[in-house]
Amino acid sequence: MRFASLLLALALAAPAVAQQQTRIPDDALANAAQLREQALADDTGWKLIESLTTEIGPRLAGSEADARAVAWAEKKFAELGFDRVWTEPVTFPAWQRRSEHAQVLGANAQPLLVTALGGSAGGEVEAEIVRFADFAALEAAPEGSLAGKIAFLDYRMARTRDGSGYGDAGPIRGRGPSVASSKGAAGYLMRSIGTSPHRVANTGMTRFADGVEPIPAAALSLVDADQLGRLLEHGPVRVRLALDCGWDGEYTSQNVIGEITGRESPEQVVAIGGHLDSWDLGTGAVDDASGIGITMAAGHLIGRLPRKPKRSIRVIAFANEEQGLIGARQYAERHADEIAEHVIAAESDFGAGRIYGFNTSAPDHAKAATRQIAEALAPLGIEYMPGEGGPGPDFIPVSQAGGAWAWLAQDGTEYFDLHHNADDTLDKVDPEAVAQNVAAYAVFAYLAAEAEGDFGSAAGASQAPAE
Repeated sequence: MRFASLLLALALAAPAVAQQQTRIPDDALANAAQLREQALADDTGWKLIESLTTEIGPRLAGSEADARAVAWAEKKFAELGFDRVWTEPVTFPAWQRRSEHAQVLGANAQPLLVTALGGSAGGEVEAEIVRFADFAALEAAPEGSLAGKIAFLDYRMARTRDGSGYGDAGPIRGRGPSVASSKGAAGYLMRSIGTSPHRVANTGMTRFADGVEPIPAAALSLVDADQLGRLLEHGPVRVRLALDCGWDGEYTSQNVIGEITGRESPEQVVAIGGHLDSWDLGTGAVDDASGIGITMAAGHLIGRLPRKPKRSIRVIAFANEEQGLIGARQYAERHADEIAEHVIAAESDFGAGRIYGFNTSAPDHAKAATRQIAEALAPLGIEYMPGEGGPGPDFIPVSQAGGAWAWLAQDGTEYFDLHHNADDTLDKVDPEAVAQNVAAYAVFAYLAAEAEGDFGSAAGASQAPAE
């Protein structure tokens, strides 16, 4: 017994065996340099964005255009030479927009430009508005104080490169209508979460808590919100809000997936992608036809290399991101037993601005490989930014289940001029910036697929960054 105890003590005192350090072979780095230059000279990404926005147009989840977009994606994956193309069903409640109107009543009568929020109830409300400067002020309103009124939340979103202003404003749209209804409001108006100088309103999803009565809820253009603010300086303002919209049964769409099969470990995948659906006011060019075009093109260019990568490259066109990551959640559930085989994942869902930063969730044993990838991206004007970033929206469920993520940070300074509004159209997309994005995603995905070692994916070990 004493001898066994001694062995145990020695074992506990011994240094832990070092985990294999992930690295990327020199020949892969040389191939990536050539791939980067080929991608910069290639216009496949731009052509895909043009095709999706022109031939399909807006792609509201659950609409007729949703089905056409799925067929488009299947066809394009096949035409681009992906080795495997398949779909996976995604089922969800369908919300429809039919018409929306608002106007100031009384002595200062005038129309207001609004758009219904996704998930809003339909109906017509005619009532006095009550202004709140921010979400905290609405939450602090006494119970029943908004009975028979329209809550008007007048929060100004900040313009930022990294989109952090959007996160700060999120509860205004996502929870604001529910909170207002719980305090008796008959309707809800909000300053759009956006930065556009134009007279456009930004839609997006809202949700009502269990037991809370859904009410008509809409976003105002920024100039119309300013107008309401000025009118309130002259006294009470009465508004009529009329929305014809609402839930309309259940719909089944598809996640559409294309894969370049790996030469040595095909069961291990580097996953990239975007979301196929969009809101219905513009043509969904920056949100997210750009992400679809960028990642499809990156996979296509990797597939054209003389030798396939060691691991598979999987490009996912996710269904119904806009209404709550529905396709992403169902993908993670369907592939729950394969999370450790998702070596690393990155989504393009922040427009088509140039990529300026890169990072991954890699643990210490894979940080050297992350730096190698960052060095290969540096000629594209991309900086290694350790400690920054997080998974793209559609890979949040995978990362929460233990999948490693990469962050390719796009410049979003002007993104919220277009996000979820009628100005999100093809003319706002810069072909040269798209080519830079395609080059970055192609280099990242190829080098991750060639890496000797892993990036930390492990089922059950959440890789999502702290809130």
